[in-house]
Amino acid sequence: MRERALESSGRHSVVTPLTAALCLGLAACASVDAPPGPVGEAPVAAAPRTTGGAPVSPERKRLIDAFGGEYYAPSTESYLDGVLAKLAPASGASAQPYRVALLNSPVVNAFALPSGDIFVTRGLLALAEDTSEIAAVMAHEIAHITARHASQRAEFEKTAALFTRVKVQVLGQQQAADEAEARSRLSIARFSRQQEFEADQIGIKDIANAGFDPYAAARFLAALGEWSALRASISGAGTADRPDMMATHPSTPERIAQAVAEARQFGAPGVGSKGRDAYLAAIDGLAFGDDPSQGVVRGTRFIHPKLGFAFEAPEGFTLENQTSALIGVGQAGGEALRLDSVAIADSTPVASAIASGWIDGLKTTSVEPMQIGGLEAATAVAQGEQWSFRLGAVRLNGRVYRLIFAARSLSPAVDAEFRASLQSFHLINAQDSALAAAQAIKIVADGSTDTSETMAGRMAFLPHPLDQFLILNGLARDVPLVAGQHYKIVAE
Repeated sequence: MRERALESSGRHSVVTPLTAALCLGLAACASVDAPPGPVGEAPVAAAPRTTGGAPVSPERKRLIDAFGGEYYAPSTESYLDGVLAKLAPASGASAQPYRVALLNSPVVNAFALPSGDIFVTRGLLALAEDTSEIAAVMAHEIAHITARHASQRAEFEKTAALFTRVKVQVLGQQQAADEAEARSRLSIARFSRQQEFEADQIGIKDIANAGFDPYAAARFLAALGEWSALRASISGAGTADRPDMMATHPSTPERIAQAVAEARQFGAPGVGSKGRDAYLAAIDGLAFGDDPSQGVVRGTRFIHPKLGFAFEAPEGFTLENQTSALIGVGQAGGEALRLDSVAIADSTPVASAIASGWIDGLKTTSVEPMQIGGLEAATAVAQGEQWSFRLGAVRLNGRVYRLIFAARSLSPAVDAEFRASLQSFHLINAQDSALAAAQAIKIVADGSTDTSETMAGRMAFLPHPLDQFLILNGLARDVPLVAGQHYKIVAE
């Protein structure tokens, strides 16, 4: 729930109970009302830079803003630019001035624009294990540019849409048009999948020609699948409102197998440079996880130092800080929560705001004005066909923070837990500030007695620390560490 993401627009949009349940339980909806900007002010991350004095394109700015702004790590960026300098001649497009920009996002993703801008999130940098893997990612994105995939897809989609319109407007065949549209969606999906395979093939050839390990692409795809599965398990859902790389670059066993087959054309495993130590040195100190300026999750506690509040989710909940809201899911998936905010006029009572229609099924007789930690607040109950809701609203600094708790069965015991969580909303204190300390990737050498378990024990503040340690370091379970070798851990 970023500062710009916590915000919904000033409109009080209506959310049906079914839609709300999907947004909560499946984390599939972007927001109650998609946020046009930050909660009260600009994002903390620095504004996008211009290139060579030229203005930043709207497309570039939108992409940067959507991923938390730019992340400034000059030494890391310089290292990646050096990798790009090796890739450009190998790709046969040495005249193209490729540039890398880092994005301040913990999700794993990368993009490329026809302008030659390559965008890589810090989440992806943390997942990549060596120079050859990050080279594989960037070569894949360059391949999308050189193969003109974006323009090809746009043309394909326009043609499919034209056929559908002809069937409806000229032939009057709505049923046939619906069938054609369904077929076109499948065709577009297959078309995009073919583009991913083609970009893999081109990228692997390019990294091999540049002297990097051609098997790096398959290794990164495997790590991407493992990481995405772990994040889905932790969050209780697999889809965030700001898609990670699995949404835009699907990793499948077939795709990994094809990447391995392509790499074999350049030799057996071991051919080419991996550049592991140099890469690890380049990302040492890289921020990891949520940016404290955008709110952080610590177990069942959510803390937003800049907005000045914190609260505790019910026991057993897993929280995920998404772009447009904080989402929480209970252990069995039968309970969920969502936190976002809207602006509120000084003259509007919070009890009136909670009853103003931002969720269907509200029981108006249940609206209850209250005080929470000295702040004006209100609570109410709403009932849907399959889900029941405990609603909360708290006024703070000209906004009303909206907590929606959902349960398939809102029993007195469950409702008591929800109300206790709502009552935990409070102004930030010294303990919260200490807990919200930034996390970073730290590169450490293995000692003679270190194991994966002892390394993971240094990251015990993270959920599933052993799994995270193994995936971040490309390790298999029960495989001993190598004495003196460097590994990634997450440090506070």
